[in-house]
Amino acid sequence: MADFLMNPELKRITEEAIQGLTFTKNFRSATAEEWYLFLPGYRDPQTEGACGKVIIHYDLMGNREVSINTTVILDDPKLYDPTLHSLVYAVVDETINRLVGYANTLLSVHAGSNSYSAEYVS
Repeated sequence: MADFLMNPELKRITEEAIQGLTFTKNFRSATAEEWYLFLPGYRDPQTEGACGKVIIHYDLMGNREVSINTTVILDDPKLYDPTLHSLVYAVVDETINRLVGYANTLLSVHAGSNSYSAEYVS
C-alpha cells in the first residue's frame, strides 16, 4: 500500500478495511473459482450482501504452464468514488495476495471510475 499517497483518514479506513476483508467461496470447477468479497461498511445495494465478487480463471496450457485471469467486480457504488481509488487498489492488491498468491495473473478490476487493469508477474 502506498502510504505516502493517502491522507491519515484514508490510511486508517484502508487499514480497517483490509483487517476486516473476508471471502466466501461460492463456486469451484476444474478451471475457475468464484469468491464473494466482504468489506466492513460496504455492501451490494441490491442484495445487502457481499460488496464484490472475485473470479479466478485458470487457463491450462499443456502440462506445465497455467495462465491465470482474475476479475474483481465491486458492487457498492461508494467504492466508485475517485477519492477512494487508493482504498480500492489496496483491497484488490490484498485480495490477489490472499487468493492467487505469487502466481502470474492478468487482473481486471470493475469498480466504476476506479476500474483498472494490471498484470502481476512473479
